[in-house]
Amino acid sequence: MVGLLGFVALAWRPAIPEVATPLPSSFSADLLARGATLASVGYCSTCHSVKGGQLFAGGYAMKSPFGTLYSTNITPDRETGIGAWSKDAFRRAMHEGVARDGSHLFPGFPYDHFTKISDDDVDAIYAFLMTQPAVHAPAHPNELMFPLGIRALQAGWKLLFFRSGRFEPSTDHDAQWNRGAYIAEALSHCSACHTPRNPLGAEWGGASRYTGASVDGWFAPAITAANPSPIPWTPDELRAYLFQGLSRFHGTPSGPMSPAAHGLTALSISDQDALVTYIASLRGGNAPPQAVADAITRALDVSAANTGRQIDPDARFYVEACASCHYNGRAGINPSRPDLALNSAVHLADSANLIRVILFGIDAPEGAGGVVMPAFGPGFSDAEVARIAAYLRRTRTNEPPWPNLEKTVGKIRAQGKGEG
Repeated sequence: MVGLLGFVALAWRPAIPEVATPLPSSFSADLLARGATLASVGYCSTCHSVKGGQLFAGGYAMKSPFGTLYSTNITPDRETGIGAWSKDAFRRAMHEGVARDGSHLFPGFPYDHFTKISDDDVDAIYAFLMTQPAVHAPAHPNELMFPLGIRALQAGWKLLFFRSGRFEPSTDHDAQWNRGAYIAEALSHCSACHTPRNPLGAEWGGASRYTGASVDGWFAPAITAANPSPIPWTPDELRAYLFQGLSRFHGTPSGPMSPAAHGLTALSISDQDALVTYIASLRGGNAPPQAVADAITRALDVSAANTGRQIDPDARFYVEACASCHYNGRAGINPSRPDLALNSAVHLADSANLIRVILFGIDAPEGAGGVVMPAFGPGFSDAEVARIAAYLRRTRTNEPPWPNLEKTVGKIRAQGKGEG
């Protein structure tokens, strides 16, 4: 009984009274502009909207080992959204993971990152959301295994894994690095996708941070020195990939990374430089030029040698299906026609990224302007997709074969492209 009462005391949070929905005219134009930028960098619309639906109205499905969570309506609708929330209620949700009514939010909402956002930035996001069109959209019930759907139990998860507090600059680094760290760790919550999680769904710390993780059926690669890309990342390639949507050597952001990259384009040039500085400092994005040149030469040699081996039936199949686009000569690398010997997806330990792109392609709005990868799923069988993936793995890398490829293709095809 004492333990139960203690847990109730730990879990209880008071409700915060409703307020009148703020008038858009009560916020300054500068505040709203800053809030729009911050909401873009934090990907608010990505997780709080469904494809083809109204922005910020919720309903986005987030699958986890514990079941499926659905994002909520964060438009200023008073009944189903946050129109009755005060600025203090919104701050508490962002910083402590507690809703206006006192219920605990599930960590699918990354309050473990948003707790680091400054009060002023949270207030700007609040102002921006309160000026969006109100949408009446009741919450979709979550589908979590019992008893994990009981919100009060999240207090125990927080006790184990959550520490509330604003971002604290590191005295070991300069202002630009700290600004980049704030963007990555607080606003953009980069490690939420790029860090593996423990059995209870919390991010691993220490040496495991940013070493890559599965997310929404894709694999978010390591952004440390463990990144498997055959072409080492440089600050210039990071800028091109993150803010222009197309890197000569690393292709175009796809899957869950596509909306992330689109959101980051709202950053100012100085903030873009700061984010690149921070990511490069993780030791995954500061390769010397000679290392890049050597890797390009090796990759192009491998591609040329294997594409020309017409005695190999798999090579002939690849030439017929892929080589007309995925070819680069000595004149240079065309970023719109990536050479697959340079592609990270071919070198990852997880085959999901390559298979998804072959099956579902990359739509024009998803990739960089003018870059479209057609979907081969409708025309190719599971065995044929697996055959291309196995051929690329065998000829373009020194990595071991992917196991059970045809079965993996069938599983990913059944899952569908999803909302990303």
